[in-house]
Amino acid sequence: MPMPLSLTAVHKRYGATPVLHDVTLELGAGEIGCVLGPSGCGKTTLLRLIAGFEQPDTGRITSGNHLLADGEQMMRPEQRRIGMVFQDHALLPHLSVAGNVGFGLRHLDKRSREQRIRWALELVGLAAYADAFPHALSGGQAQRVALARSLAPEPQMILLDEPFSNLDTELRERLSQEVREILKAAGMTALMVTHDQLEAFAVADRIAVMSAGQIQQWDTPYNLYHRPANRFVARFVGEGVLLPGRPVDNDGVDTELGRLRGERVGATSEEVDVLLRPDDIIHDDASPQQAIVRRKAFRGAQILYTLELPSGARILSLVPSHHNHQIGEPIGIRMATDHVVVFPRDAGAVPA
Repeated sequence: MPMPLSLTAVHKRYGATPVLHDVTLELGAGEIGCVLGPSGCGKTTLLRLIAGFEQPDTGRITSGNHLLADGEQMMRPEQRRIGMVFQDHALLPHLSVAGNVGFGLRHLDKRSREQRIRWALELVGLAAYADAFPHALSGGQAQRVALARSLAPEPQMILLDEPFSNLDTELRERLSQEVREILKAAGMTALMVTHDQLEAFAVADRIAVMSAGQIQQWDTPYNLYHRPANRFVARFVGEGVLLPGRPVDNDGVDTELGRLRGERVGATSEEVDVLLRPDDIIHDDASPQQAIVRRKAFRGAQILYTLELPSGARILSLVPSHHNHQIGEPIGIRMATDHVVVFPRDAGAVPA
């Protein structure tokens, strides 16, 4: 039965070096969470604390009514009923797929073990590969076998440590969606760590954006993109630029692009910076407002344009690729903002 996960004010340091500071998050039973952040931010240490490979200095880690660890007590890893999926799959080459999946089931009788192996392989779509050996599998198949191996003992939670980082881009995208479907079909509570926001968005119900050992925001993918808590989250999640502005009325901000209206999220100071995402800037040949194309990045169905305003400020616009404009060409633009996200002008960025 899947269990919830709770971390409360968790701190961890190695010697004099702080690694995690006041980490708090709640993950419900059957939810998929993700810790997203740059290399060195502490996300793998966080996973090791939950798995039981490390002990927090202070704070509490619990699962339901069970204390997993605090600064004084620590449940052994094998008692936690937590499965692990690593980035290198760690399959045993001398065992078949079925042998790898059943490796942690030796306490069961033969019939029960075979039933669990069959269930796990069917869940990940690899029942036909039970007799194959790891060397014959693709990278995506090997990772799904690793997931089946973790699910077979019926853990209460699954932890995934950068599970797609060794795969090519196209396979990562497809497999991340498949893994979400598999975890949801199993009703499993899961927490993944990654530095790739596309993976996080594809897999997770809730995401913790981490920087320098602190969680900057623990929220849904939608809110991280449209309602970032601070400048670090705004810059790390998605693409965007900050444009100077001045709040007016209850829902407006005056900028070089005119008055932007929508639900205003953030600061109420007189001088602000407005977050503009590429999807906030619409290409419109009929618009009297124009900007100059300074850069373009072809993305298949779309082109990401870097546009220069009369002041010299630059903005981004994501445009269908049949609108193929040249560098230096003026194009018409208009605003389409539902959320006007603003930060105080003097607010500094959170260190990465």
